[in-house]
Amino acid sequence: MPVLPNVKPGYLQDELSASPPTHSASFDVTMKELRTSVIPGMTHWASPNFFAFFPSTNSAAAIAGNLIASAMNTVGFTWQASPAATEMEVLTLDWLAQLLRLPTTFMNRTSTGRGTGGGVILGTTSEAMLVTLVAARDAALRRSGSVGVSHLPRLAVYAADQTHSTFFKACRLAGFDPANIRSIPTGSETNYGLDPTKLLKVLQADVDAGLVPTYVCATVGTTSSNAVDPVGAIADVAAMFNAWVHVDAAYAGSACICPEFRHHLDGVEHVDSISMSPHKWLLTCLDCTCLYVRDAHRLSDSLETNPEYLKNDATESGEVTDLKDMQVGVGRRFRGLKLWMVMRTYGTTKLQEHIRSDVAMAKMFEDLVHADNRFEVVVPRNFALVCFRIKPSGSMTEEDADEANRQLMEKLNKTGQAYLAHTVVGDKFVLRFAIGSSLQEERHVRSAWDLIKKTTSTIMD
Repeated sequence: MPVLPNVKPGYLQDELSASPPTHSASFDVTMKELRTSVIPGMTHWASPNFFAFFPSTNSAAAIAGNLIASAMNTVGFTWQASPAATEMEVLTLDWLAQLLRLPTTFMNRTSTGRGTGGGVILGTTSEAMLVTLVAARDAALRRSGSVGVSHLPRLAVYAADQTHSTFFKACRLAGFDPANIRSIPTGSETNYGLDPTKLLKVLQADVDAGLVPTYVCATVGTTSSNAVDPVGAIADVAAMFNAWVHVDAAYAGSACICPEFRHHLDGVEHVDSISMSPHKWLLTCLDCTCLYVRDAHRLSDSLETNPEYLKNDATESGEVTDLKDMQVGVGRRFRGLKLWMVMRTYGTTKLQEHIRSDVAMAKMFEDLVHADNRFEVVVPRNFALVCFRIKPSGSMTEEDADEANRQLMEKLNKTGQAYLAHTVVGDKFVLRFAIGSSLQEERHVRSAWDLIKKTTSTIMD
């Protein structure tokens, strides 16, 4: 099937009825319409020829877990509402924390009993950022002895200009003044990671202006180019101002289960929260974002709700975790089951092999790009993403090169044989080649490279 469908907006309403059906239909009829109308309009993220954005991995184990959880259809807002759902989520999060070698302060359970930290499985990184921003906001207001909306304009938040756009959206939702949302410029001198020296200057300037530094977001594996912010150094700077530090490791966090990549999280013992998304690279289908906080009470203090109809002996005992108090909503799905099934079925060794295989294929692709003098790798490869482009040559200007790369991407995607996305790095239009789709093998990478070379020849000739 073509990776990217050739359909126009509104196509589905033209093929299926615009009005709800009056009479029932057999399951076979429904499945036929699914095959003939819906599937042809799908962008196939599961295709081995999908190289856009970041991977959305999957596995039979995860699908089974999702199916069983849907069949049980639990609403596990409290421990009592579904003990196994809560216990499974807590257990699986602690397993993953051990694979990531997170400090025990982030775990729900330690060898000595219940920990002070904890985790929760949310839908996406957007939610993880929003709930931690709210907790940081409230903590800052309490520290300053201020309460109420009138004091929010003094609070400031910080991130690199490469930070995912969802951070800036979450800041607005949490009530921060857009004028106090700092996007700190990055450059090639730090491979587009956040410079702690620049961060320090911005924080100090805000303090001098009467603002309260509240939250700093560091990223391990930015969406644009897979840049890595120096977690430890950023945490040290933020500590001078008592600002909350969150680490967004949505994509690259999965790689950190491998010892050779774990150094990217060095300094995590000094941050307040960290999130990573197994649905991106750890064979667990959407949605599954794991959020860890060093002090779970700082989160629940802002998000707790305790209506009479949810009160029960288990909650009152203080011995259980009610995960509703670590998220925006109250109701929640049994997300922990699919992650447990993946970890239990594959085991640590096979999950590490999966990561290493993707990284090896990315290294191979990077070598192929280096070997063709028509192309350049724009930023050093991190993990399994290669940012490359047709480089200017002869009389070709930078503007000509940008246009050539746009044409290359459009022509590649129209073939249906591959799907790539782009970014802009250092004012250059760059193609992103992200490896990691669950079905990808070396032959798919080589086939895509052959298509890239052939298409480039048609553009350059």
